[in-house]
Amino acid sequence: MHRFKNRPSGFSLVELVIVVVIIGLLAAIAIPRFSRGAAGATESAVRGDLAVLRNAIEMYAAEHNGTYPAAGTFVAQLTTYTNAAGGTSATKTGAFVYGPYLRQIPALKGGTYAGATGIEDYTTAGAPAAESGTATNGWLYKATTGEIWANETDYITW
Repeated sequence: MHRFKNRPSGFSLVELVIVVVIIGLLAAIAIPRFSRGAAGATESAVRGDLAVLRNAIEMYAAEHNGTYPAAGTFVAQLTTYTNAAGGTSATKTGAFVYGPYLRQIPALKGGTYAGATGIEDYTTAGAPAAESGTATNGWLYKATTGEIWANETDYITW
């Protein structure tokens, strides 16, 4: 006959402490990476939208003898057909042959005015240093130079 020793079942305190320390180390490494991921995704989306807007503005200017879209009619001039003078039409005709350059103005992806698609005329010299306008304005635009910025302090220097 064989004799079996009575062995207590379960984990010892030392084993449990080791497991908790390992889980804590993994969490300390993983959590900051995940939290930066969301912020990085928002920044990347805003940069992408700015690139799309800037390309549309430059294409408009190239087809309109170097004239940038007017601030007051910015949305219409980039999302509908235009003539050589910048007039807009919902349909393409013999005179309205340019555009549309965008389907719609992208919504600002993050910050105070997240979701806003409006364009605010920004005529002050230089780049804006702080948020401006209202909750409906996602973008700041300078018609004299064709520059456009996100209406959010964190993204304003791009």
